[in-house]
Amino acid sequence: MDDVRVLTDAAAVEVALDPTRVAILDALAEPGSATTVAAVVGLTRQKVNYHLKALEAHGLVEPVETRAWGGIRERFLRRSARHLVVSPEVLQRSAIDPDAVADRLSAAYLIAVNARTVSEVGAITMAAASGIRMPTLTVDTVIGFDSPEDRAAFAADLQAAVAALVSRYHDDQGRPHRLTISSYPQPKESS
Repeated sequence: MDDVRVLTDAAAVEVALDPTRVAILDALAEPGSATTVAAVVGLTRQKVNYHLKALEAHGLVEPVETRAWGGIRERFLRRSARHLVVSPEVLQRSAIDPDAVADRLSAAYLIAVNARTVSEVGAITMAAASGIRMPTLTVDTVIGFDSPEDRAAFAADLQAAVAALVSRYHDDQGRPHRLTISSYPQPKESS
């Protein structure tokens, strides 16, 4: 099972968004059969089996084993990824272009950059052979600033440090890697 799968097919997204199928996907965090899932979601085995076929046809669930009980064979499936993310291209024909957003300090620009990341990394991971790890680097942390001036000074220092690192390691002949650094106010947790 993958940790995250980026859905790039509108039909797969439509199948995944059906409320009954969402419940079935939730029930398949661990392998289950049509019979075991039916007991969890409160549907008949036949209805669950119908939905499982649709989910399997779009790669949202995968078979893990078949058990024989007397003369009956029971298939066990699980969801193919712990989390599903919808690629922005599913909702519009062309990829979001961050360069089309004039204000580089806006939330719209941040969303455009991160949507591009979902599109690009999703496409690369789907194209890569199974079991091959894509070289990535992610830095995710929370920092508290005492004042807007401290935040601005941090941003300037970070930009200077990144520019120095890029000039030190960049090679025009090397394989290009995209580096994105984002900062935004962390949402307050709901109580």
